[in-house]
Amino acid sequence: MNIEQKDTYFVAVKIFLMNFVETQDFASLLILKDNFGDWDLPGGRIKKDEFDVPFEQIIKRKMIEELGDKIKYTIIKPAVFMRYERIEATPGNPLVRIFAIGYSGTLDSGEIILSSRHTEMKWVNLKIFKPEEYFKGGWLKGVKEYIDFVKQ
Repeated sequence: MNIEQKDTYFVAVKIFLMNFVETQDFASLLILKDNFGDWDLPGGRIKKDEFDVPFEQIIKRKMIEELGDKIKYTIIKPAVFMRYERIEATPGNPLVRIFAIGYSGTLDSGEIILSSRHTEMKWVNLKIFKPEEYFKGGWLKGVKEYIDFVKQ
């Protein structure tokens, strides 16, 4: 195989942050709308200088950046792996590919304070959630796979 046949991916961590309400018979998943109008999950790409940084620390950085430092949460384990293509909002608008590790997590306490990169958040009931109304491409496939995972 020559180098032209290989592909380059950004690597990201995404969190399937669940909220279990004891008084109700369903679990809710947090989804976020970014400032480009796309729905997303908390988390994001690993920075160049984070090559040797444990994933848990990268997740902590992303959670603080996107949801504020007032929440307490538990990250459980990787649940799904996703591949996603997107057009970057940078000069030339290049197409990039992202490989993401999707972690299961639970919100333990605290108030979410969205970053300026997000315009909206929703807690969606997994019993009736239709991810195809919010997600597309690899994110849609990953969210569907996660929903199947938690139903097992």
